[in-house]
Amino acid sequence: MDSATIWTYSLVAGVVVILIVAVLLILIILTARRIDTHAKNIWLAGKNIAANTASIWMLRETNAVAGQILAGAGQIVSAARSIDEKLGLLARTLG
Repeated sequence: MDSATIWTYSLVAGVVVILIVAVLLILIILTARRIDTHAKNIWLAGKNIAANTASIWMLRETNAVAGQILAGAGQIVSAARSIDEKLGLLARTLG
């Protein structure tokens, strides 16, 4: 084998290696872009879930206030019954 043949084989091998590396690099870039797209979608979904579930945490406060309103309503009912009983007693007394 003469030196020209060796140079030709070396050059062909180098071109093949460069092409393989270029194809692999392109595949890596495409895969990275797909991963980035999926990560953005996951981030948006997470933000939407957080926005949709924020009101659930507020329900605790709503339930506490509703309990206070219920207790106040119970006191109003007791006072109304007492007034009703006194008015009934007054009506019977007056005739």
